[in-house]
Amino acid sequence: MTNKIILFDGVCNFCNSSVQFIIKRDPNAKFNFASMQGDAGKELLNNHSLNDYNSSFVYIDEDKAYVKSTAALRICKDLKGFWKLCYLFIIIPAPIRNFFYNILANNRYKWFGKRDSCMIPSPDVRKRFLD
Repeated sequence: MTNKIILFDGVCNFCNSSVQFIIKRDPNAKFNFASMQGDAGKELLNNHSLNDYNSSFVYIDEDKAYVKSTAALRICKDLKGFWKLCYLFIIIPAPIRNFFYNILANNRYKWFGKRDSCMIPSPDVRKRFLD
């Protein structure tokens, strides 16, 4: 199993679309995924002292957890294509990046909607999701 895990808000439409976006740009299957609402997600949040974290996602790489814009940019670094270039935004101080990240994260349900339950991945990518 990979040491790169993305925890996402399983009921958030934007978060689910982001997971699908990542899967399409991750042909070597570097990333695994877990819903924050699931048992594996809750355990990983607990292991990284993020029990009360409810933003859109967390990125765990080699047992180090990243949140907010830093998580998003570190994920981009490992995607195929020009998405890697987004990592250059890491030079912008985190408080500035996170100001914009927080606007999106705090309005994600209002702008993109919410599901009643977590997404069910297709059989070909199901093995990349932690239970």
